[in-house]
Amino acid sequence: MVFILSAILQMHLKNLSLINYKNIAEANYSFDTKINCFTGRNGVGKTNVLDAIYHLAYGRSYFNPLAVQNIKHGEDFFVIEGTFEKNGRSEQVVCSLKKGLKKVLKRNGKPYDKFSEHVGFIPLVIISPSDNDLIVEGSETRRKFLDTVISQLDPAYLQELINYQKVVAQRNALLKYFALNHAFDRDTLYIYNEQLSAMGHAIFEKRKQFLDDFVPIFNKHHQAITGSADEVALVYDSQLHNKTLTELFDENLQRDRVLQYTSVGIHKDDLLFEIQGHPIKKFGSQGQQKSYLIALKLAQFEFIKKQGGVLPLLLFDDVFDKLDEFRVQKIVQMIDDKVFGQIFISDTHPERTEAIVKETHQSYTIFNM
Repeated sequence: MVFILSAILQMHLKNLSLINYKNIAEANYSFDTKINCFTGRNGVGKTNVLDAIYHLAYGRSYFNPLAVQNIKHGEDFFVIEGTFEKNGRSEQVVCSLKKGLKKVLKRNGKPYDKFSEHVGFIPLVIISPSDNDLIVEGSETRRKFLDTVISQLDPAYLQELINYQKVVAQRNALLKYFALNHAFDRDTLYIYNEQLSAMGHAIFEKRKQFLDDFVPIFNKHHQAITGSADEVALVYDSQLHNKTLTELFDENLQRDRVLQYTSVGIHKDDLLFEIQGHPIKKFGSQGQQKSYLIALKLAQFEFIKKQGGVLPLLLFDDVFDKLDEFRVQKIVQMIDDKVFGQIFISDTHPERTEAIVKETHQSYTIFNM
């Protein structure tokens, strides 16, 4: 889907400045180019610092989609500013929000017209206990993961997805209009059907190609961190495997008119997480689910690294508290082998954190919060 670059570009976050972000009134950090650890008890803001870094990469919070709720209580704005070193160039990214106004994202002083233009500029992967939502929540959460990985490498895909969602919203509005006015105009509906069929097929093909490339990487990481203990599968579930979108629209016309929304299409796709041929949500232990999710995120890291030709930033949010010794050792080994670039870690135990990072034989900085 994207050609592989022969040379891996270097990138790291040099410093970070926060004002009124979540529970942090003001903070400034200068980072090591390899490992950076935030330690302290629960509630002091360790995860919030990691989320601020994520915010600079994606233009949104990983943990709270409502932007205004990321403003510190009692204040009316927040500002996140970071300076990155990417391929020998200094890049300043600023994300800010004032209550009642739109969020602003700037790169080197110039505001983005569309946040989608920024996606992929700062490749980043986060591993967090909240990733469990990928297993327990509905298909929308897993589609979001799928689309996020592809979009970081393929801006055209992200634009296709945005356009598709706009036309779905227009088609849904038309279906509601028909129901409200006891009317029906097949020709107008078919215009939307044709647009969605063309865009939906292109998105489906890119998702299918992505899974073909991604699954072997996922399987490799899962075998490494579990010692090949379990047979797992990652399956792309889509209605388009068997029928065209045009056929699906024709078959579900009456249903869509009754429901007053578009009930079929690539916006209904899902990723099936399986163990021993069964849903891991029902048949996997907590340990098996953790292994699955970590393998998924490490595969995301390697995929972006290979396809994009750059080492993504890697954020470990409170994961060492959730992992057994075997899995911690596997991750430490990967760090020691210089598989990763710059890493950010949050943990509640300073001594444990320092013991773990010392084993990696890499440079590090610990911020006690």
